[in-house]
Amino acid sequence: MKKSILLLFLFIFVFSSAKAQFSENNAIYYSDGLSIGNYFGVDVNLNYVYREKYSLKIGYIHNWREPKSQPGDYSAGLAKALLFGAADPHDQMRNYQIAVGKIYLLNESRTIRINFSVGLGYTEIKEPANWLKTESAFLAENYTWNYENRNTLSLLINPRIEFPFTTIYGLSLSPMVQINKHRTFFGIGVGQMIGLLRNRNY
Repeated sequence: MKKSILLLFLFIFVFSSAKAQFSENNAIYYSDGLSIGNYFGVDVNLNYVYREKYSLKIGYIHNWREPKSQPGDYSAGLAKALLFGAADPHDQMRNYQIAVGKIYLLNESRTIRINFSVGLGYTEIKEPANWLKTESAFLAENYTWNYENRNTLSLLINPRIEFPFTTIYGLSLSPMVQINKHRTFFGIGVGQMIGLLRNRNY
């Protein structure tokens, strides 16, 4: 029993020391956000910061909007209306991204900074097409359609204004542009950051 307690305290000590040493030059945190522009969007990311100067981000972005190809007299029917539009067709653009950035501190307390991030995304575009009108009942859609899919690469430009109010929690405001040969997204988002946000020594 005494050995178990001693091992537990030893583990806690080693873990705390390793965490303290890591936080001297490094920070790692989770972030997510909502954005609005020519699409609506959500994003989730894992972020790494070195000496509050350079950043690396790996994440996922999902954008959607009402289909540009949708006929003007399209109706989802009462059955889908009860789902509050969750089952309606949407133009969708999904990005799996990796980005690098340069950080600029804007105040001495290090609670406001710009994380200017640029990266590449593997993009999946999914859009409804081949609309055919039907003689449907009141409860059903008045068109049939199917999704067309295409894949491409996107350039992602995302200068984020970050507010790490504490060392473990903060908020962000972020303009974003996603450019590829098929579609372009531009908008602005708000988000939160959770984890180790600031380096101890910087």
